[in-house]
Amino acid sequence: MTTITSTRRASARWVPFALIVLSLIPAITGSLRLVGLAGGPALMPLDGRIDASPLPVIVHIATVIPYALIGAFQFSSRLRQRHPGWHRTAGRVLVPLALGVALSGLWITLAYPLKPGSGVLLFAIRLVVGTAMAAGVVLGFAAIRRGDVPRHRAWMTRAYALALGAGTQVFTGAFGPGLVGTSVLAHDLTMGAAWAINLAVAEVVIRRGSARPSRGRTRVAAGRGAST
Repeated sequence: MTTITSTRRASARWVPFALIVLSLIPAITGSLRLVGLAGGPALMPLDGRIDASPLPVIVHIATVIPYALIGAFQFSSRLRQRHPGWHRTAGRVLVPLALGVALSGLWITLAYPLKPGSGVLLFAIRLVVGTAMAAGVVLGFAAIRRGDVPRHRAWMTRAYALALGAGTQVFTGAFGPGLVGTSVLAHDLTMGAAWAINLAVAEVVIRRGSARPSRGRTRVAAGRGAST
């Protein structure tokens, strides 16, 4: 039993770094896009939609990169236990960043014409994802204000999983065409599958977390018992 617990703790230490790796390619491409929009060399393929109205993309990239990188360390139980002040301070920064990611994603979806090769299904999926992410952040914030830590973690985990959809799309976009084809519908399903995969993983993480009480929850329960 001790060996299993030690193995889980050792693997959990790598979670933030795995999340950073997942978000690395979108972070790099987004940064290169910002360089081009700022007047630097065009390191990314030109996109007339973005060139005509760059602000939504600028807001999205400027919020999603720090949200993905800082947010990864919120999933370190070791960091939460040893430095709870960091977790709370980072959370106060991450909430507005997360809302910026979700709302700018909706802004991009509604303001830009459909990208060639994508269809109405992906448009609808993006509307659902952006709305769900914003709702998750609001619900997670409301939960922690009530002192409901499990619900807070659950909603914030779901919101973060949705934000990392672009990272998983690197893989679904690479392997999807060989599996489902290259039609517009197939492309939309391939892109949408990335968010579905992330949410499925998030639900597994949430269920495992709720199945074993953390030290923090044990302390809270003990404190409540002593006060009654």
